[in-house]
Amino acid sequence: MPNTKSAERRARVSARRQSRNRSVKSRLGTLERKYRALVTAGKKDEAAQALRAATSALDKAAKRGVIPKGRADRKKSRLSLSLKRVAASASTKPAA
Repeated sequence: MPNTKSAERRARVSARRQSRNRSVKSRLGTLERKYRALVTAGKKDEAAQALRAATSALDKAAKRGVIPKGRADRKKSRLSLSLKRVAASASTKPAA
């Protein structure tokens, strides 16, 4: 329990930020899972749209301090690399 008024305020602010950060991180995970599902299904166009949404959400989370900028950059890089691999494998397969 906080002993001073300022500590009470900080506890309230901390709780608000914690709930906001949790919801943002949950959304990031959801967007990433949806994107990965589209990539594994081979839906290139839909995956590209999902990548744009995930990239935007990662940038916003990094801008607001929810996640570090380096982590956002690393995730964006790895997500786009997976899409490029799908695109490359789709172009090398013979048309049926």
